[in-house]
Amino acid sequence: MEKKLVLKAENGIHARPAATIATLCNKFKSDIKINNCNGKSIMNLMSSGIKKGDEITIVTSGEDEQEAMDALVELLNTLA
Repeated sequence: MEKKLVLKAENGIHARPAATIATLCNKFKSDIKINNCNGKSIMNLMSSGIKKGDEITIVTSGEDEQEAMDALVELLNTLA
């Protein structure tokens, strides 16, 4: 499953939001990619260079892909 959204987080994805995202993603069995980066890896997320206003693509695949997608979209839309 795939979804696109625009990142609203003021400072983009740096250490703190990357840790929050990776912690959430690791709760799911599905594979999760954010702009082709492993959503379960803090280092991958931090090195992605995603900043405020960037369109990001989220791809989830696996047994709990819908739950993972819903939770991740909610989190990304509430990051400040």
